[in-house]
Formats: sequence, structure tokens, C-alpha cells
Amino acid sequence: MFISGGENVYPAELEQLLHELDAVQSAAVIGVPDARWGEVGRVVAVLRPGATLGVEEVERHLAGRVARYKIPKSVVVVDELPRTASGKVRKPELRRLYGS
Repeated sequence: MFISGGENVYPAELEQLLHELDAVQSAAVIGVPDARWGEVGRVVAVLRPGATLGVEEVERHLAGRVARYKIPKSVVVVDELPRTASGKVRKPELRRLYGS
């Protein structure tokens, strides 16, 4: 969880919706520092071959499905997400690598 503008945001809710996008192979959402809101969301995604994904597509997909304050403000495309031996995404490592 991260807090944006005093509101709790649960990344799992957003990740579930992001996996509905054809371009997304896997994705994680982390909170990153923001001067105005404290934290805002950032999508870290692995895309399917030949696919592209920008913040505009994310905004369109999530608009009307989640509150506006929950919509991530940036997208980072990576080759793979760091995972534990059991396959769970290592969020602390994502925040270290892409959280600033």
C-alpha cells in the first residue's frame, strides 16, 4: 500500500486491472515520491513482444474503474520483474530500482 493525497492505494487492485491490457505480460505498481500528493503510482511492466504501453493507455483503461487518485502517473517498461524463488514480485527491489 502507498498513500496518495491522504488516501490509501492498494497496488494489487490496479495490477489486476492492468493485466487485462493486451500489451501487458506482467506488471507491478509501486508508490513513488511526489511533491504535491506525497506519493503517486508508477507502473513497472513487462510487455508482450512488439507491444507498447504509455501512461495515456493506462489512464484510459483505468478511468471510470478506479478513483482518479489511484491512477498511476508514470510507466516504466522493463525486461523482467525481480521475483522471489516462489515467483512473487519483489516490491522492495522495484522501489529501490524505479522508485525515484
